Amino acid sequence: MSKQLLEDLSWRGLLYQQTDEEGMTALLDKEKVALYCGVDPTADSMHIGHIVPLLTLRRFQMHGHQPILLVGGATGTIGDPSGRSEERQLQSMEQVDQNVAAITEQMKRIFDFEADNGAKMVNNKDWISNMTIIDFLRDYGKLVNINYLLGKDSISSRLDTGLSFTEFAYTLIQGIDFNHLYDHHNCRVQIGGSDQWGNITTGLEMIRKTHDEEAKAFGITIPLVTKADGTKFGKTAGGAVWLDAEKTTPYEFFQFWINTADADVIKYLKIFTFVSREEIEALEKAVQEQPHLREAQKRLAKEMTELIHGVEAHEQAVRISQALFSGNLKELTVSEMKDAFKDVPTSEVPKQDANIVDLLVEAAVSPSKRQAREDVTNGAISINGEKVTDVAYTVTGTDRLDDQFMIVRRGKKNYRMIQFLQ
Repeated sequence: MSKQLLEDLSWRGLLYQQTDEEGMTALLDKEKVALYCGVDPTADSMHIGHIVPLLTLRRFQMHGHQPILLVGGATGTIGDPSGRSEERQLQSMEQVDQNVAAITEQMKRIFDFEADNGAKMVNNKDWISNMTIIDFLRDYGKLVNINYLLGKDSISSRLDTGLSFTEFAYTLIQGIDFNHLYDHHNCRVQIGGSDQWGNITTGLEMIRKTHDEEAKAFGITIPLVTKADGTKFGKTAGGAVWLDAEKTTPYEFFQFWINTADADVIKYLKIFTFVSREEIEALEKAVQEQPHLREAQKRLAKEMTELIHGVEAHEQAVRISQALFSGNLKELTVSEMKDAFKDVPTSEVPKQDANIVDLLVEAAVSPSKRQAREDVTNGAISINGEKVTDVAYTVTGTDRLDDQFMIVRRGKKNYRMIQFLQ
């Protein structure tokens, strides 16, 4: 069973480093184990870059192993120096606690908590916050040599630009986490992104030094996900792609995946979805032979949107996309319109009745009254999906959605949101 799992992880490109490949394979063959992955609550939502190790951990659960999900209520107040060139801005304890609660809810969408090997949620604040500075220095500080810590990339890369003792000590606290989970939850494996290798090996060092018996714990890291052109994955013009529907709407989330380049889509299906190897290979063939159908992108968007936001959110995103493609906006609800046109150019005008020609010019839809009249008479103007062809038409409150905004289309693809001000 472990061979099948590890071969699948390898095929999906999810294995980067292992501390002891043979030892871990033997362990997984022999018994069902507990594994953990940690997320620091540096924001009140995870983004899609956070979830690759979590989805990998979910694959272990699907093979009978038990996931332990650690949200860093303690480490999140300190800041991980890994992958950073400067000190992290510290957050208040209250903000961190709020972030923990939000991220915990997001974890529940990904994992099965009801099965015999149901996922466990833990917060390292529960054991770190009760530790005194003397306990920390005597019980753990003595275990790790300074030269050992200076060899960590996350630390050595910051020596020239500066590193506080707070962030310098971060790797020790994460090592305490692994040691605690090893003792109290029989956790034998830690999974993390490639930037977590130094923190994972510190945990293994602590386990080795605090146990008389031959301690057997292991670490795995996941490669950094990049685009085919080598650029960073998970960023859009609007910033990160968040799991929180308030930060990134389900429609925007769906659009991110549906717009995946052909060169990347099969790779992302392997990394992010639980679609079988046979299905992915069939979709790969479809990309090569019928790329215009975008079957792989549709499947990727469906799997990810349903996983994070549910089936209904995916169906809504598809409905919005179809309405935009056909130009039939009348099929959309007001809230769907808001989601669909969140990022289109927006103009603000006074909330008052206005002639359509005057409004088009004032809202910068048409560059002049002459052009506006031509646009209207030629049938190039639609308001909320309805064509307007009469230059004498008056825009009134019945055209304002929620009495706040209106969607104007000029031609086939030029949309603008007009917001009405009091």
